[in-house]
Formats: sequence, C-alpha cells, structure tokens
Amino acid sequence: MSSYAPAPLRAPTASVARAAHRRPPARTLLLVLLGATLALGGCKHFRHKDDLNASPELFYSKASKAMKDGSYGVAIKGYEALAARYPFSEPARQSRLDIIYAYYKAHEKESAVDAADSFIRENPTHPRIDYAYYVKGLVYFERDPNFLERWFSVDMSQRPPQDLRKSFDAFSRVVTQYPQSDYAADSRQRMIYLRNRLADYEIHVARYYMRRGAWVAAIERARYLMENYDGAPSTREALEITVTGYQKLGMQDLAGDASKVLAANFPGDTVRADRKHWWHVW
Repeated sequence: MSSYAPAPLRAPTASVARAAHRRPPARTLLLVLLGATLALGGCKHFRHKDDLNASPELFYSKASKAMKDGSYGVAIKGYEALAARYPFSEPARQSRLDIIYAYYKAHEKESAVDAADSFIRENPTHPRIDYAYYVKGLVYFERDPNFLERWFSVDMSQRPPQDLRKSFDAFSRVVTQYPQSDYAADSRQRMIYLRNRLADYEIHVARYYMRRGAWVAAIERARYLMENYDGAPSTREALEITVTGYQKLGMQDLAGDASKVLAANFPGDTVRADRKHWWHVW
C-alpha cells in the first residue's frame, strides 16, 4: 500500500517568527516537526477536533461514504490514514481492499496495481482475493488511446500490448482459480476480447517477418498465436502464414501437414505455393 503523504506544515505566524531567535537544539526541533507532521498526516481530512480520537470504524465509514459519493481522492486519504493510524484493525484490513478500487477510479494506475499486488501477497487465502485480481485486470484493460492516437486513428493492433497481456493474466487468474467468483463471467468475456486483440498483434508481427522473408520467425510467431490464443479469428491467417512459411523453406511435408489442419478447420481455404498474398509487394 502506498504510504500516506502528510499535509505540508503551515508557514510560521509573525509571533512565531519573532521568537525564532531562541531556537531549540536541532534534534529537538526535528522531533517536534516529525510529530506535528504525523499528526497532521493521520487526521488532516477530518474537520473537527473530536475526530482526532475517532475510532477505526468512523475512519472507515467516512472514507467509504466519500468513495460512494465519487470523491475518490478524499476516500484514498481516509483509507490511507486509517491504515496508518489503526493498521491492525478489521476496518483497516477491509480498507486495503477498498483502496484498490478507489485508486482505479481516481486513475492512479500504478498505485492501484501496487495496492492489489500488496493485498494478494499479504492475504493469499483471503476470500475476496478474486476481487483484487479482477480490479487489477480492469486497471490494465482500460488503457484508452490518447488524444493524438484518436485524432490520427492509430491502429492499436500494431502497438505492443504489454498492459493487455497483464490484464489477460489477471482475468485468467479469476477464471481459472476462482470459477465461482462473482467476477468470473465478466472476466471471461473480457478475456475473449483480449485474446483477439493479442492475436491480432502477433499476426501484425508475423506479417512483418513475412515481408522481410524471415520465414522461420514468421512461423514461430504464428505458432505462438495458435498455442496461446486458440479460437481467435486470426488463427486462420496464422495457419496460412505457417503453410506459406514452410513452402518457402522447402519443407513440403510440414507445409502439407499445416495445410491439412487449415483445410480441416477452415474448409475451402487452402494455400497454394503460387498464390499471391498481401505480403507480396512485388
């Protein structure tokens, strides 16, 4: 979990400034400043002095209300203050789960992932650990194109999908390890989209190798797609690349085997050695 950032100390008043010539020892001053900073940091989001002695339940109630109202920044500060002031209380344990979602809604991606990873690492048998994986998957899933990408209609299939792979892995944990989870169905649907998106990128790379005549590299990329993203629409093109790649390498037996697989899965879509393809620019 991220450490709570305390509020900055106020500038000294005029009366304090006039008395500054009688300075205490450096160590004493440091301790006083540290104590004041910690006090401000733990309770700065409360308005009344009575809240200084607030129970962990009150801390949690206020932070949860803020998140329900959409004030995610206030909620984050409240959850962080609760964890700092009452780290071993039951509300603090729950806040470590809630803050993952608060960071996600506040668009603090790194903090959300760090909070999810910390919760998973520290609570491997927690009954809600599926939720931590699910929100982590959402964080990586919702990587929207930026303004320039939207303006120029950038083909996102050509962008290395590091975040989408992490999203796929997180949702896969929910589906495979917690199949009865409330989030399993949604995770499975998102995985289908991610599978197709990741397969499209592998095809993009395989096409690049085909244009350069790097037949072995193209075959390996197509094989990786078929092994890891089976069922994606790009599978058909991956098989075509495999057949053509083996033909170009003079491996007719392997080309024939791949062609049979292609014909069995996509009847009528065979590949001939003399067939022109999209990667033939001549």
